[in-house]
Amino acid sequence: MTTRIDRRFAQLKTEGRAALVTFLTAGDPDPETSLALLRAIPAAGADVVELGMPFTDPMADGPAIQMSSQRALKAGQTLKKTLAMVRAFRQADDATPLVLMGYYNPIYIYGVDRFLRDAKSAGVDGLIVVDLPPEEDEELCLPALKAGLNFIRLATPTTDDKRLPAVLANTSGFVYYVSITGITGAAMADPAKVTAAVARIKRHTKLPVAVGFGVRTAEQAAVIAAGADGVVVGSALVNALKASLDRDEKTTAKTVTVVVNLVAELARGVRSARRVAAE
Repeated sequence: MTTRIDRRFAQLKTEGRAALVTFLTAGDPDPETSLALLRAIPAAGADVVELGMPFTDPMADGPAIQMSSQRALKAGQTLKKTLAMVRAFRQADDATPLVLMGYYNPIYIYGVDRFLRDAKSAGVDGLIVVDLPPEEDEELCLPALKAGLNFIRLATPTTDDKRLPAVLANTSGFVYYVSITGITGAAMADPAKVTAAVARIKRHTKLPVAVGFGVRTAEQAAVIAAGADGVVVGSALVNALKASLDRDEKTTAKTVTVVVNLVAELARGVRSARRVAAE
């Protein structure tokens, strides 16, 4: 069974370019603005959309994404409302792949079977759950695959060749390579090391490899796109959103435009890289 994620990466492979994968937190800074952003970014150039499920203790995330979670929760965002947002998005967009990213606790509380059923019917394509290792696959990964959702794993610079097969065993959709150790929003990785790491992962899997952590500009996106199947950008978008808010951290007239413009800029960077590589 192929998903929107599978179809999108296959399509981009024929086009000879990498995907731009964007991350925003659902409900940040409020549900209405968040839905407006979700609806606008595919046209701006987001090939795959990651939507963060707000959580009170997002330990793998840096300050920018932690604060986005806090803003969303303060504005009343829940997992149920996040799924409703996906449903609303799907009314006008049936093509853009959408991945929910976050932590297991909210899913566990919601109920795994109920969550998978509701996520699938809402139009979710895949899950990234950062605190469930492969040893816990029976908790969520295997039921998710059975429900027709991709389960996307993270690989890091410390994931050696001995560990990699376990990480990749039930992974589908794509592999998310975290190009630096530590929390999100940190420094940019060394492009040569990233290219070598992607090549190493590809020796173990036929899945596309998307690279994230530290990409902030179109130029950086282009560098990463030259050696990967996808470029993931999160903190830069969340920071742009934050900078557009007023003193009370409420949305302003420029919030949607600022984020959409940055997505368009990053998309131009990603698209330029593959054309150069293909010549």
